[in-house]
Amino acid sequence: MKKEHILVIRFSALGDVAMTVPVVHSLAKAYPELRITVLSKDFARPLFEDLAPNVNFMGADLKREYKGVKGLNALYRRLTAKNFTAIADFHNVLRSDYLRLRFNIDRYKVAHIIKDRSGRRRLVASTNKKLVQQESPFIKYADTLARLGYPVEVSFKSLFPEEGGNLNLLPALVGPKKNFETWIGIAPFAAHEGKIYPARLMWQVVKTLLDRSPHVRVFLFGKGQKEEETLAKWCNDDSRCVNVASCLETMQQELILMSHLDVMVSMDSANMHLASLTATPVVSIWGATHPLAGFMGWGQTIDNAVQLDLPCRPCSIFGNKPCMRGDYACLRNISPEQVVEKVEKVAFRK
Repeated sequence: MKKEHILVIRFSALGDVAMTVPVVHSLAKAYPELRITVLSKDFARPLFEDLAPNVNFMGADLKREYKGVKGLNALYRRLTAKNFTAIADFHNVLRSDYLRLRFNIDRYKVAHIIKDRSGRRRLVASTNKKLVQQESPFIKYADTLARLGYPVEVSFKSLFPEEGGNLNLLPALVGPKKNFETWIGIAPFAAHEGKIYPARLMWQVVKTLLDRSPHVRVFLFGKGQKEEETLAKWCNDDSRCVNVASCLETMQQELILMSHLDVMVSMDSANMHLASLTATPVVSIWGATHPLAGFMGWGQTIDNAVQLDLPCRPCSIFGNKPCMRGDYACLRNISPEQVVEKVEKVAFRK
């Protein structure tokens, strides 16, 4: 009898892939004899490599090695050699649809995520909005597995033990963490303008947090030349402010650091989801997008979200549409004090 081996497909951006981790981990825990292979872009490998003994990761470059129909056919041939017994498509877009079609033709057991696109359209409509909470991907992923015969209760806690990751694996500049210190992470960037709190306002948040307590350390997360230049300027005047990109080299190191933060401040972005995977509370800032779309980080609470009630919000599910007002008031009208107040409430509640 062939050993049960499930393929989980999820490409897309880092934050989207990160949202599969709690479900894949729960699947691995519930079915320890089941082999699980996650197919995604190679940048997601650190999220799955040590997730569970029965979880493997397979990277696929869809822009070069497996580009177009010819490339997808080559990828399919590679996948069939793995002897899968079930296919879970957590993405349900053109590329994964094609792979799913091939698996269906060859009579594999296949299921895919069901997206409520009509509900999302009503949520972001310019008129007659329907502000209804959409199901999270966590629920939809679990439903997909259930249709394959693998019902799971998503019980994930963290990528690390309760005490967090090993700070000894990080440069001396980072740790150790002293008992009297409060560590605050700030990830001020996102892929789209509709999700980014203005830099001049975020700088005021950073400065206020540092000014109000001598025991606060601020760790700034962001990659890219322009982003790193901005963060480096913010850290020029205070040694308690650390530009993470200047001292950490890998995602694994960043996750270890996140696991020791008292709070992370993030946009609706990948860093919200990465911090959530380390059981760190996140103060999330929302502009064009909205938690009602279902993309709140795993284990996070709406009480820690900073957002304004505007009749035009949300105008976008992913934040990639231009502002219909032209001024991004949903972000620019959030005062730094609103953010600081929420951060201090979370960071100092212990």
